[in-house]
Amino acid sequence: MPKFCARGPDVAMEKNEAEAADSAPRRGRPRSIETSNAILESAYALMAATGLAATTIDAVARHSGVSKMTIYKWWPSREALLIDAFLHHAAQMLPLPPASSGTPAARARRHAAAYAEALQDEFGKVQLAVISECISRTGSAELFYARYLQFRRDALVEMIAAGQKDGSILAEGQPEDLYDAIYGSLFYRYVFGIAPITPAYARTLVDLVLRPKG
Repeated sequence: MPKFCARGPDVAMEKNEAEAADSAPRRGRPRSIETSNAILESAYALMAATGLAATTIDAVARHSGVSKMTIYKWWPSREALLIDAFLHHAAQMLPLPPASSGTPAARARRHAAAYAEALQDEFGKVQLAVISECISRTGSAELFYARYLQFRRDALVEMIAAGQKDGSILAEGQPEDLYDAIYGSLFYRYVFGIAPITPAYARTLVDLVLRPKG
């Protein structure tokens, strides 16, 4: 299990997500933020509109107006680009609520509810498709975990641990297990369509798992 960051979870999450999205090897001139964002946004838009099969490097290059050579310089593989495009979108769509906005449990409720809502849109389909692509291409979801999930999971696990420490979260389990119980349950329900996923259900699930005080 990766070590927790020494800094607060909000700062750590923003820092780690930025590092993840910018982690591809670089050669030549430094990466342009505007050009990088254009590539990532085009890749996500294509995944959402046409599916992963049609989201080739050629298609992303045409859509973004950036050369294939530039894309290949900044991303080691198509899978890495697709994951970073998903990460880029998720960082904007599902930011971690700031520490000033309430207790760890309250923030967890808001984030889980936002995730549940996002799963109902193209976000859920893109996430599942990217994970499936990683598994089919590499035999595991390790690349997705390393470039996307690890950073968000660490930040949210740290937030839960902080709630246990200050007494606002009464659940005594390991924070990693509590995180997995919440987000694993939401994703499990989404993948298999066992029952409707709503923000209200996500908030109830957080309270059931974390047992917030008061």
